[in-house]
Amino acid sequence: MTRTTRKRLPCLASLMLLTAAPHVWAAGLDCSRAEGDTQTAICAHPDLQRLDLRLSAAYGRLIGAQSQQRASIREAQLAWLKLRDQCGAQTDCLKDKYQERLGALQNQLREVDAYKPDSVDLQALQDLRAAVEAMRRTDPQFPLEKVLAGLAIKTGQTTFSNVGDSASDDGAHFPTVRPVGVTADEWNALLASRIDGGGENGTASYTLLHIDGNPQRDLVIDSYSGGTGLFTLTSVLRRKGGKFVGAYLPASQRIDANAQASDADTAATDAAADLADGQTALYSQSDRGANQDAVWISLRGRVYAAYRNGSYGQDDVYLLRPLTIVGAVPKLTVHYRYNLLLPKVQKNEDKGTVTTLDDPLYAALTHAVAQLNAEPVKSSGDETKPLCPVPPNVTGDERLEYESYGPGHYSYDIVGDVPVWLGHQCYLGRVVDWFGRYSADGVEAQLWMRKPGDVENTRTFTMHGVRTTSGVDTSVGKVEADNG
Repeated sequence: MTRTTRKRLPCLASLMLLTAAPHVWAAGLDCSRAEGDTQTAICAHPDLQRLDLRLSAAYGRLIGAQSQQRASIREAQLAWLKLRDQCGAQTDCLKDKYQERLGALQNQLREVDAYKPDSVDLQALQDLRAAVEAMRRTDPQFPLEKVLAGLAIKTGQTTFSNVGDSASDDGAHFPTVRPVGVTADEWNALLASRIDGGGENGTASYTLLHIDGNPQRDLVIDSYSGGTGLFTLTSVLRRKGGKFVGAYLPASQRIDANAQASDADTAATDAAADLADGQTALYSQSDRGANQDAVWISLRGRVYAAYRNGSYGQDDVYLLRPLTIVGAVPKLTVHYRYNLLLPKVQKNEDKGTVTTLDDPLYAALTHAVAQLNAEPVKSSGDETKPLCPVPPNVTGDERLEYESYGPGHYSYDIVGDVPVWLGHQCYLGRVVDWFGRYSADGVEAQLWMRKPGDVENTRTFTMHGVRTTSGVDTSVGKVEADNG
């Protein structure tokens, strides 16, 4: 079917359509009746027409789904139309306005379309809590890890990765030869879907496994996107007929379903694509200090991605239903207490040195750490008074140097700030770790010590500690995993 050109009425007519029949306005601008520089410019540029169709479809869906908010949605749309028309015929300005408004509508639509946990999900959460509570009685250090390992799906999976070309520097690409474990039928579906999840340097891996209960396996894509946080995004596609399809694969990785499509088909494709633009992955993981991972588990006959986001003092585990728009989800929180120790013999692996602390320094550091162990996890101490006493001759902004150790950084977790008294000299102390990463050797941490105002001369001491599970909570909430 040949794509037809459409226009929308002038602003006054748009008001009538917005008020009387939102589904009519959602058809897009009627270019046969375009008036003014703005509408003429939109009708002259296919990209702007396409944005107009996408925005109109999103508006129509939103106003149809939120009947109680129709008046406020219309008012917001009319206000946006006035802003858009201020662009005149400037195409770059129009594109920016459309994309901004489209993003706002997408955010509202995701709230409407987001999956809502049902009774089975909530019971699965309680099953997980009961299992962790039972395990902590025999293993208070690793109850969560052992329970998730026991629930992990261990069969029926095939994993393969993008491959590099030794004769080229173009990065890795989707395999050209069917990987071991992939059936001929699955390979044909992958090729028909034009799958290639390669992010930075083409780095990506793929896992075929049963997710939705159908005989055919579905597809999980782990795509390394890099960036400041060294992020890896995980998306999931459902096997449907001879292809893999899904709602949240990034635009650069989506199946090209627009070729020879009708206007109606294209509008439907764009509607799904718009939701994808807002949620490009089921979850993400940062390799810049963060403590995150995910395990595919089975509970109550359902498959979940148990996505864990750790920090010092607790692990949050979110039960994510794949193939859904993520909203509020079942959440398990495991709380920990620690006994941090600072060895008297300090080893610097980077420099290959070993130093034995003298008795006064070791006593001062041990006392500071003992104070931190006695306080609630991740405590900044008594913030009503400076960390170190402020000398009488220090005034103005210089007083701030004594109040705290200073700002933190996304690549580490602040455990707490403590004063370190060495004789009559007060030093600023800060204990940091890497978001509660824990192994058989315990938690790794560091204590930093410096004089107030002397940021150039900081001493670093290595620490370690053993944790004990102190509590397990459940709730339903949004995924919060932006550390690292």
